[in-house]
Amino acid sequence: MTIKNNSIWINAGEASGDMHGARLAKELMERDPGLKVMGMGGSAMEKAGCDIRYPMQLISLVGLTEVLPKLPRLLRLFGQIGDILKAERPKAIILIDCPDFNFRLVKIARKLDIPVYYYITPQIWAWRQGRAKFLQKHVRKILCILPFEQQFFKDRGVDAQYVGHPLLDLMPLNELDAIDPDPNLIGILPGSRSKEISSLLPEFAQAAERLSKDFPELKFSIARAPGVKEEKLRHFWPDHIPVTINQPENRYRLMRNANAIMAASGTATLECALIGTPTLVAYKMSALSGYLAKKILNIKYASLANIIPDKLILPEYLLENATADNFYKQIHQWVSDPESAQKVRDDLKELREMIGEPGVAARTAKTILEDLNSI
Repeated sequence: MTIKNNSIWINAGEASGDMHGARLAKELMERDPGLKVMGMGGSAMEKAGCDIRYPMQLISLVGLTEVLPKLPRLLRLFGQIGDILKAERPKAIILIDCPDFNFRLVKIARKLDIPVYYYITPQIWAWRQGRAKFLQKHVRKILCILPFEQQFFKDRGVDAQYVGHPLLDLMPLNELDAIDPDPNLIGILPGSRSKEISSLLPEFAQAAERLSKDFPELKFSIARAPGVKEEKLRHFWPDHIPVTINQPENRYRLMRNANAIMAASGTATLECALIGTPTLVAYKMSALSGYLAKKILNIKYASLANIIPDKLILPEYLLENATADNFYKQIHQWVSDPESAQKVRDDLKELREMIGEPGVAARTAKTILEDLNSI
């Protein structure tokens, strides 16, 4: 057997992966002070003490039109990473999401007899379930971040363990639990992408206008996502409806302060759910994209807050149903009938219990190191 160095390669390809990779790297090095962590990532992993061999921006590609011109460079990159792995002989490779890139790295690692651990797996239960066979054949262990994923993978012969959702390590839930919601505050989370903001924020604003007439005491506050300018948000919000803009670092406080929230579908809706605030989930896309999504996706719900318990806790208004009228009716119900909002809060408490406790990065590091010691 080839002797491997006391090093681990972590491969992250986008901002959230870099953040979770950094926490995992820190835990690994605390448990094994002589361990060297290297790989592909960003500034968070670098600050945590990782030797970043390639910046993750090299693989931050969206869409076929962007990938094709860069294909020769990507193929060279795989070759270069393969050469490093061959020379360095790390004792393990940890992959974080990014299946289109990382699945190819799996093959390189297997040829070099380096065990592969997948942390934050692609959501293949939603589509392309056949990829489970690839993982079963080539990956030593999967560290799942959603409770139902463990059984999904085990049913397909993959060694999988649920470690908890990494959001639990990022959110100061104990501090937030101490904050009493303001019954007159409605939070608005229009997303971070231009298309989300331009299609949803005007609809949220129309709903807010109607709600203001029914409940003059209501206040509205928008959570500005990182990288989104305040002017852009104000462009899609009428001047005659008073609104405050919350800075990104205050978003959790707004989520907890709010009595109810109108939010673009995404990670933010799971954050709202963990914080315990009734939230409507909205998403718009082109008619063609919507048609294809319905054909391809193998899921009942759009939001993880509903997918995890397999029941509708947060109401979803998708595609043609993402209208100001529907948003108005939903928030009106929660404001005028506090018992209906309390039922959502009670369901969200159960969801949080189902997701588990903080310490996700620590559990993941412990599992990987213990497994490596057993080889």
